[in-house]
Amino acid sequence: MSHKVKKNALRAGTITAGTALMLMMSSPAFAVAIADDGDDPGPGLNVIETLGLYVVAPIVLFLVIAGLVMAGDKPHKQSGSKS
Repeated sequence: MSHKVKKNALRAGTITAGTALMLMMSSPAFAVAIADDGDDPGPGLNVIETLGLYVVAPIVLFLVIAGLVMAGDKPHKQSGSKS
């Protein structure tokens, strides 16, 4: 095995191990299970509110932004003669 291959394998292993460690650290198993003093989570969302917030709102926002981009990119008509 050449030196370059060993170096690339070590780099790939380090990145893989680091990524796996970060994923394990951020998993729900490490989340605080007991509410802290002063926490006031409020009421949950029902199905309609959840779909509206996480499905409909992003689609509408995308369409608005795409419409604005297309309107701003539309070629302008020139008045007078073309040279």
